[in-house]
Amino acid sequence: MTEYYGQIKKISLGLSVGFGIFIISLMVFNTIQSSLLGIIGLLVVLWTNEALPLAVVSLMPIVLFPAFSIIDTKATTINYAHPIIFLFLGGFLLAIAVQKSKLHTFIADKMLSFFPNTPRGIIFSLAITSGMLSSILSNTTTTLLLISIALFITDNVKLKMRFALAIAYGASVGGIITPIGTPPNLILLGIMNDKGMQSIAFFEWIYMVFPLAFLMFIVVSYILSLGLDKQPITIKKSNEKLNVEQKKVLYILGGLITLLLVNAPIRPYWDGLGLSEAGILLGIGMLFFIPPFNILEWEKDKDKIPFKIMFLFGAGFSIAKAFSATGLADEVASYLIVMTNLPPIFLLLAVASLITFTTEITSNTALISIMLPVIYSVAEQTGINTTLFMMVATICASYAFMLPIATPPNAIAMSSGVVDVKTMIRYGVVFNLVGIFLIVLIAEFFWKLFL
Repeated sequence: MTEYYGQIKKISLGLSVGFGIFIISLMVFNTIQSSLLGIIGLLVVLWTNEALPLAVVSLMPIVLFPAFSIIDTKATTINYAHPIIFLFLGGFLLAIAVQKSKLHTFIADKMLSFFPNTPRGIIFSLAITSGMLSSILSNTTTTLLLISIALFITDNVKLKMRFALAIAYGASVGGIITPIGTPPNLILLGIMNDKGMQSIAFFEWIYMVFPLAFLMFIVVSYILSLGLDKQPITIKKSNEKLNVEQKKVLYILGGLITLLLVNAPIRPYWDGLGLSEAGILLGIGMLFFIPPFNILEWEKDKDKIPFKIMFLFGAGFSIAKAFSATGLADEVASYLIVMTNLPPIFLLLAVASLITFTTEITSNTALISIMLPVIYSVAEQTGINTTLFMMVATICASYAFMLPIATPPNAIAMSSGVVDVKTMIRYGVVFNLVGIFLIVLIAEFFWKLFL
């Protein structure tokens, strides 16, 4: 009964926040635009307080948007079949195959062996291992897979806390390395596709963001290791060789990388194969069900597919579509245009700070779905570099380190019982500020060469 009333209280809070936003918005926007903002407020609260299952909340736009005359049912539901969602599905089938074959433990074991058995060495190895796995697996999956390592390497509670944070923060840092590493990356590519913008090829993305991730790995690992004794820590390492299934997965991974590399344009020398990356990833994912690979079985493995996250993508794309269709993106952009009088680097800094700290209290998927259409409208009306600003916003949406609700890895680290909120905030605010500085610096002096 207590849980029942608790759930009702959480839903009531969402309705109250949504209605409050609607009333306040009427002072500035029209009824339909205000209704959209109110519904977004409701969705964000329900996503945050988990009053209802994530999938249920993510499907609400299909009902609410037509009901409030925001966009019709067809215009809403088509976003739940966006090509980026199928790219994600293919990537997750690959992730399931990696997990099922336990290839991730082999990779983690090899990466851990590159570093000395000291607290600092282990922190570096955990952060980098988490980051590299997170670039192809989901941040949540990676953190869940590795968090047990942090808890069993040592009995020292202080070290456990640092190790848990290294895994969680490493997952967030590394998630940006590939387009499929984290949901905001895919949402950016989806919106760019919808707007007819020049897409960022898979390997071009990696080349652009890797320097940022590399610097963040160093900063995060170094700061987390400050004040620790340099006493050796013995960790168990496996000398097992790759089994047949792991070799199969490696062969497919190698083929995928080769195909993506050949498919990527290298202008002006090579235009690529012109294949859809969503089609490539989905096709590769389907190979795991087919002889001679037979790594995955639908009846046994289908429950591991995160359909709720796919619905969340659909909700995010629907929100972005509604922002544009109702003219709300242009309206909000008109209020932000005054900021464009700032020098470009200060404008980048303002966007980066806004996204980074707002992400701490809301879903980065929902936030980036809302902000990218706004940033696009501002850029279109003022002539600033549209892709550059959208890229900065997208990366910042993944670099929130202060609060447990900011990202799933943060929440998992907190749930381990060795990290408290005060400690996470103390480290997180430093990493937030460093992330903002590095993102803006690299965007201004490196990404501009490509975008």
